[in-house]
Formats: sequence, C-alpha cells, structure tokens
Amino acid sequence: MTEATDAMTCPKCHAELASRSVGDVTVHQCPRCSGIFLERADLWNLVDAENDWHASRDAGPVTQPLPRITADMIAPPPSAPKARSYVESLFL
Repeated sequence: MTEATDAMTCPKCHAELASRSVGDVTVHQCPRCSGIFLERADLWNLVDAENDWHASRDAGPVTQPLPRITADMIAPPPSAPKARSYVESLFL
C-alpha cells in the first residue's frame, strides 16, 4: 500500500487516480481509462454495503403504474437515474 502523501497511479495507463469515498468504501478511478480500483479491505465493505442495500428494499422492483395516455398529455420531465444496486450507484 502507498503512503497517504503518494499519488496512486493507474496500472494500465499510469494516470493519477482520483479517489472518492462512498459510505465506508473508497473508490479510486482513473480519469483517462475509467478503471476502478479498490483496496482489499474496501472490497468486503462493498459486499456488506451491497447486501444492506438489497435488504432495505422491497422484494420486487419499485415501479409506478402506467398512466392512461390521452391527447392532452405532455411528456414528463426527465428523472434522475436510479441505481438498481449499491455497486451501480457508484457509477451514476
């Protein structure tokens, strides 16, 4: 593991990795090739967070009933994408 003062570099393209924390997980991402890197301990935190995310949701997908389409309707504004899993939320 590198010291806190050393910049981490991408093993593929050697660009400096950008780090961000999401909950208990620190994600290191390459701005050039979009590679994602985790430290070993963060992998288990990620697994726990993913299991917690699914345990807190209903058993089925969250959906809204479709409205009846009429001639006077206008298109709704675009909504922000919703993650289907904790891991997917890291990439939105």
